[in-house]
Amino acid sequence: MDAAAKALPAGGLVRLEAAQGEFLGQATFNPHTLIAARVLTVEAAAAIDVEFFAARLSRALALRERLYPGGFYRLVHAEADGLPGLIIDRFGDTLTIQLNTAGMERLRAPLLEALDRLMAPATIVLRNDTPARGLEGLPPAVETLRGAPATPLPIDENGLRYFADLGGGQKTGWYYDQRENRALVAGLAAGARVLDAYCYAGGFGLAAAVRGATAVTLLDRSEPALALAAQAATANGVGDRCRFERAEVFEALEAMDAAGTRFDIVVADPPAFVKSRKDLGAGVRGYRKLARLAARLVTPGGFLFIASCSHHVEPAMFAEQVAHGLDDTGRAARILRSVGAGCDHPVHPHLPESAYLKGQLLQLD
Repeated sequence: MDAAAKALPAGGLVRLEAAQGEFLGQATFNPHTLIAARVLTVEAAAAIDVEFFAARLSRALALRERLYPGGFYRLVHAEADGLPGLIIDRFGDTLTIQLNTAGMERLRAPLLEALDRLMAPATIVLRNDTPARGLEGLPPAVETLRGAPATPLPIDENGLRYFADLGGGQKTGWYYDQRENRALVAGLAAGARVLDAYCYAGGFGLAAAVRGATAVTLLDRSEPALALAAQAATANGVGDRCRFERAEVFEALEAMDAAGTRFDIVVADPPAFVKSRKDLGAGVRGYRKLARLAARLVTPGGFLFIASCSHHVEPAMFAEQVAHGLDDTGRAARILRSVGAGCDHPVHPHLPESAYLKGQLLQLD
């Protein structure tokens, strides 16, 4: 990168050309990050304006409504929807937005105008408190631009009622990416005893209870998350079959094993253990340990669902650590399904590393 490029303002629009002058695309540019240019369009004459955003958003909206009619989904998933640096989750007439790059931050005005034109949302919350913004030289902030989100906010998913805290909860307030995987596990839950470790607001555990689990333990270190899960249990009529435990998960799993506590289904869906490449060694060992501790609690013939949302951990690496963790227990197992995120979290064909979510459903002997 030459001195002229380094002098360009962070987030400005640039024209990308090959060494021989061939046009490659229009992009936002930040000379201070590892990913300096993020392509918005390969059309040389395209204006990056309200009409541009309206077209991209309209396409994304049409896809989501075809996949998940009803207004509860990830509306925009960055590069895969042609809008790098932008995340939008929809909760009915409420939107939560993450502007994760300097380029998308500078384009905030036409983006918001296009959203108004297309959807006229009643409430807009900016969850600009992601680590990615720090890498872009942007300050963290949580801001309500319009309206006032209900606290907590009701969410409809797979026929269940959940609750989210859009201003203070994790990420945008909810994890739509596990929608299909929650349904998959819940389909095995009739008559089962279930442990939902790292339950957050109760996604897996409550789905299992609604589908007929006889007893569900929901485990998390966050008291506010457990309160949301308890409210949802009551709303779905399964509060009498749910127990909520606040604890550090690794310590709780070890204590359960020592006490001889066992479950027919164990779900282990932790937050990212590897948030940067320097964490890779310790993080992958964490997945091995989690697989070992969780597998010990599964009854013979029972099921383990384990996941990783660390994008630095490749699928093969994750699968290897899960296998090693199972080996540490001496348990035989079979992988029933390897899964990723739901269809509202598409992956760009040239960015396979953006397939951050990995999960395995296993049956253990």
